[in-house]
Amino acid sequence: MRDILIVEDELLVALDLEDILTSGGYDVLGIVADRKGADSIQRAPVVALVDLNLRDGPTGNEVARALASQFGTRIIFVTANPAQITDPPETAIGYVQKPFRPDVVISAVEAAIAGNNPPPGVHRLN
Repeated sequence: MRDILIVEDELLVALDLEDILTSGGYDVLGIVADRKGADSIQRAPVVALVDLNLRDGPTGNEVARALASQFGTRIIFVTANPAQITDPPETAIGYVQKPFRPDVVISAVEAAIAGNNPPPGVHRLN
């Protein structure tokens, strides 16, 4: 399966990620902008691209843990503020720094699906 969830409150960033993913042959399950939207997901995303600061505040860490716990979703944080990543789930492979390059996003998703370590351009979580 190649189902990806985008958790991002900035519409232009979310649409950019969606375009990158669909151009790479991935199916985007949806775009959610907050915890409530993530809680409404019915199908299990294989990978979620998760921003930290969402419409309802800095809830990205909570969303990531919930997706990992409920679905086993692999998490890639997409953020300009990596210091805000706290207590990441075991399924988190790392983070992509904003602004991001399309090739880095695709290689991060490929690594997450394959269960590999973060590729170049994707930062490990300490």
